[in-house]
Amino acid sequence: MKTSRMSVKELLQSEDCGKEVEVKGWVRTKRGNKQVNFIALNDGSTINNIQVVVDMEKVAEEVMKKVTTGAAVHVEGLLVESTGSGQAREIQAKEVIVTGEADPEKYPIQPKKHSLEFLREVAHLRFRTNIFGAVFRIRHAMAFAIHQYFNDHGFYYLHTPLITASDCEGAGEMFRVTTLDPKNPPLLEDGSVDFRQDFFGKSTNLTVSGQLEGELGAMSLGKIYTFGPTFRAENSNTTRHLSEFWMIEPEVAFNDLEDNMDLAEDFLKYLIRYALEHCMDDLLFLSKRLQEEEKDKKAEERSMELIEKLQFVLNHDFERVTYTEAIDILKNSKQNKNGKFQYPVTGWGVDLQSEHERYLVEKHFKKPVILTGYPKEIKAFYMKQNPDGKTVAAMDVLFPQIGEIIGGSQREEDYNKLVTRMQEVGIPVSAMSWYLDTRRFGSAEHSGFGLGFERLLLFVTGMGNIRDVIPFPRTPKNAEF
Repeated sequence: MKTSRMSVKELLQSEDCGKEVEVKGWVRTKRGNKQVNFIALNDGSTINNIQVVVDMEKVAEEVMKKVTTGAAVHVEGLLVESTGSGQAREIQAKEVIVTGEADPEKYPIQPKKHSLEFLREVAHLRFRTNIFGAVFRIRHAMAFAIHQYFNDHGFYYLHTPLITASDCEGAGEMFRVTTLDPKNPPLLEDGSVDFRQDFFGKSTNLTVSGQLEGELGAMSLGKIYTFGPTFRAENSNTTRHLSEFWMIEPEVAFNDLEDNMDLAEDFLKYLIRYALEHCMDDLLFLSKRLQEEEKDKKAEERSMELIEKLQFVLNHDFERVTYTEAIDILKNSKQNKNGKFQYPVTGWGVDLQSEHERYLVEKHFKKPVILTGYPKEIKAFYMKQNPDGKTVAAMDVLFPQIGEIIGGSQREEDYNKLVTRMQEVGIPVSAMSWYLDTRRFGSAEHSGFGLGFERLLLFVTGMGNIRDVIPFPRTPKNAEF
């Protein structure tokens, strides 16, 4: 009778000692002598390897010579209790078949410490390292949890377009989508490109957000969310920026700003709780790695321990503070008065930087913070204007070590106010008539927010560079693989 193949994760948890088993995976390490060899085998199902014990009298030497780091092997044998420390089960091999060799002279992921910079250069193979196996299992778990949360709370998953003729943020930093000949495009009399002859008959770009279209869905379905790729043509080479990244954007009809804040807090806590309940092995590995990386730093410069940081969010109600209150706190802080901020806080109206956001969370309130009531001049046109005429019903959720993790607002439902604001910031009203129709016909208060998926993953995994939480990063001058 043919034995059924099991994953490494299943085998390590199995109670069926003495059972014939079959496993397939990739070799992490091999050690031993002429009598016995020990293979550490991993198939991606867990951070942990299973040890395969090979009696050299039972397996040909020429086969074992091909068992090198990175090789794919098929093992059949007996599952037994492990006599070694660190794992409960191991396999006594009866047969080892090498299904894919890995030349140790050429295979770049050898059993030694590799820098994250080097691993980005071989991103197609970095999945096979412990660190990236952990990161991308957590990425999967968080994606699943996002869909589960919204499904369980009555939201509908809406697919908004990746190709758009509108600029949600008004930023202008968008990737153009065109089929026109770049060397000889059709021109108008004034010398500008005649996009009427382009594929879509107008100028189109890759989207920076699905929010505007998401609002349309919410104003009929009640509660929707988007979860898909977005694109920014911003020439920024930092540890926090990508040109292609994923966004989660819920929109809810009849929700005001208070409801929006409640949703954001509940959503984030659900995701972090899910990670702690389902990804603990990977989180513990990443925590240990981070502590090892920072062991030579001064105590005050070290990151908060990863599990402790995640519990920190769960154990506190988020502090809700107005932008005006935050500016007063920052302006009067010792940090600001002693010139310790890279960007000094001079007064009301300045856009807050990450260092200011982290100060509020880590030093002043010592808990996650939701800032509200930002000046309308530094926020997007669609945000609801407050009665004071100066601020908007915006909200930013601030986390330790990362700063802003969510940005959102109550949307402006008043047609005349929205049109006036669009004219003030130079957004053509005629091109946005489809968006304005939701204010013409059955307008209602509604709110939403955006959560950058990779920003969330930076927080949950403790990784320091956003390029290390997405499989194939797209950044300025880099579109490999």
